[in-house]
Amino acid sequence: MKVHKRGRSRRRALALLLAGVLAVSGVSVLAAAAFAGQRPSRSQSAAAQVGTVACGDVGAALAAVPEDAQEDVDRDLADLDVQVADAYQTLAEPGSGGGEQKVMGALAEKRSTTLRNLSAKAGPDSGLPADLTGLANCSIRRDLVVDASTRDYAPAGQNGTAEVKGPNVKQPAPGRGYVDIRSVSPNVVKPTRTGPATGTLTSQCGRNGNRHLNPDNVIVAPGVSNGAHHMHDYVGNRATSAFSSNDRLAAAGTTCSNGDQSTYYWPVLRLLDGAQESDFQAPGGGKDRNRGTILQPAEVGITYSSPNGNRVQPMKRFLRIITGDAKALTNGPVNAHASWSCTGFEDRQLVDKYPVCPGGSRVVRTLKFPDCWDGRNVDSANHRSHTAFSNASGGCPKNFRTIAQLVERVTYEVPSGVRIAVDSFPEQLHNAITDHGDFINVMDQSLLDQMASCVNEGRRC
Repeated sequence: MKVHKRGRSRRRALALLLAGVLAVSGVSVLAAAAFAGQRPSRSQSAAAQVGTVACGDVGAALAAVPEDAQEDVDRDLADLDVQVADAYQTLAEPGSGGGEQKVMGALAEKRSTTLRNLSAKAGPDSGLPADLTGLANCSIRRDLVVDASTRDYAPAGQNGTAEVKGPNVKQPAPGRGYVDIRSVSPNVVKPTRTGPATGTLTSQCGRNGNRHLNPDNVIVAPGVSNGAHHMHDYVGNRATSAFSSNDRLAAAGTTCSNGDQSTYYWPVLRLLDGAQESDFQAPGGGKDRNRGTILQPAEVGITYSSPNGNRVQPMKRFLRIITGDAKALTNGPVNAHASWSCTGFEDRQLVDKYPVCPGGSRVVRTLKFPDCWDGRNVDSANHRSHTAFSNASGGCPKNFRTIAQLVERVTYEVPSGVRIAVDSFPEQLHNAITDHGDFINVMDQSLLDQMASCVNEGRRC
């Protein structure tokens, strides 16, 4: 029987899970280790204000799932996300759901039922504990504060949290959720190149001018409509949705000029301008507390290279890779691999804050993907453990091979004085640290071989 395996031990999986649940306000510090090759700016802890619902990340704990059960397990994981989102929505709406104890008790009961079903499908080698009580019970975290990220600059009642009144609501000066990029010291450490593989392959895939948007996630929640609870921007493959099979992706057209049919997607970035976007009453949009004008990227760069100059091997078609953590606000920064900056200041990177850019400068978000692969599996039980990031000296974990690293660089024109926020799960409160990206490799073999040869031979392709 085939299984999706996770490379770490069950003990390690549970340790990471508990760390995500119990860590106290860890998202604002020590994020440097989470973003390869960079030391993002630290931010100051804030006074407790608006809380959120924090639950153990069940998906992160999965060590192995039978292949024929993976889709059902993913659907159960999506159901757990729905339950958390609903509980947060109830708590955030005054008078709509009773007291906190009642809401959290109902959430624990629903999670218990789903967890029992999920555990039975995943089997005895899943990595989940025999006693699921700890995963069923969630907490209200008041130490995790949105601050200005979605409060101080959005019109009252339009920001997805409690209504904010007072003189600070529309002030254009940076708040705790934002940093003037000019005040950040340079913190980027370029990796040392130890090998001769200095080439690149670039896919020119446009900037989603055809408005390919949906709140699905075909990797993490296949077959589930609104599996992400936030809107995604897509470039590349034109057929990507929750219901896209490999065959459908392989038969689809692409926005990439070199024939690259791969799927590239990330959460949309919005202006906190109070505008009613086309999805203001739809799942993934307003119904999931994602509101405001969706910004179309000004530029999208998709580049493959070897960060340390080590020779790369071709990827496998339909390989799935994710980067970042959509639940990093409550999980902690261990998987945060996205960062924020401004053009002209990209030697200064932020992880858990949004940048305020000077006039004439664009907001830049950078998503770096793992550059090591186990060489066999196109996916894994937790959608992470079949890939990894190389270490500081460029080495991959044992039995992993080096592949070209995908880097997505997306820029935006942001009007002066208007704040931004990335779409997120409702309870993740649009915090900048939750930024993430997803990739399905749908290149044909000739393009895959070209990628490896261009990188290894030092050519620009």
